Amino acid sequence: MEGKRTSESGLDTTSGNDSEYYENLQKLRQALDEADAVVVGAGAGLSTAAGFTYSGERFEKLFPDFIARYHFRDMYSAGFFPYKTPEEQWAFWSRYIWHNRYVPAPKDTYEMLRGLVQDKDYFVLTTNVDHQFQKAGFDKQRLFYTQGDYGLWQCSRPCHQKTYDNYETVKLMVEQQQNMRVPSQLVPHCPVCGKPMTMNLRSDDTFVEDDGWREAANRYTEFMGQHGRGKVLYLELGVGGNTPVIIKYPFWNFTNKNPKATYACLNLGEAFAHPAIEKRSILIDADIDKALRDLSNL
Repeated sequence: MEGKRTSESGLDTTSGNDSEYYENLQKLRQALDEADAVVVGAGAGLSTAAGFTYSGERFEKLFPDFIARYHFRDMYSAGFFPYKTPEEQWAFWSRYIWHNRYVPAPKDTYEMLRGLVQDKDYFVLTTNVDHQFQKAGFDKQRLFYTQGDYGLWQCSRPCHQKTYDNYETVKLMVEQQQNMRVPSQLVPHCPVCGKPMTMNLRSDDTFVEDDGWREAANRYTEFMGQHGRGKVLYLELGVGGNTPVIIKYPFWNFTNKNPKATYACLNLGEAFAHPAIEKRSILIDADIDKALRDLSNL
């Protein structure tokens, strides 16, 4: 009987799925090494792999009081609950923001990704709003957060196109909340019109695209214009089916138009590509944290 084979990195390369996984990692390593440019497209699955889970043990540890009162099952749905008072609403949201934006990620997944692309000509397009790319040391000038930022507030109307950093107020809300309520004086209101402030998250046409957002969008457009040809690696990480028109479909289209481009998709349970680019696609159906860790060791 043939014994287990392992690579120098310790990966099991015996047969079946393990062998296919290793071979795809080798292909991705080669594509990354040979790429003239790398475009990273990141969705929620990347942050989930980094430990930002919104249900289960982590949710139960952070929100036991809200779970006991309202029987919530996850953070995401709890964010849409119609709380009776703004004090209670911001007790939930301040805790939510603090632990998903300001507290360090449970795993160093983003740091591993930075190590893989930092010496390449890269740009990051992401629908994530947890700011983890900057916290992991990615160049701010190479990031475009399309859907907003947990660390920013905006007027709920909105009466003007400006956002506001919320760190100091959120910190006080977390420290001073009692009985699932924040002090009334901490409830944020628009400094221009006095209306309630809300999160700078894209959910409808009230989303504020401030100067920083527009500048990042322009930098992304410019980068893509400069790299329409040549060996470009479109590296998609954890992008689901909620907003495929932002990352997935454009990446397929860019790859299809450029015969030297490669499309790579790392996503547990959702690694697939359009048939038109199948021969130039690398699909890795695995935990993203593990895949990036293994890739770093090749």
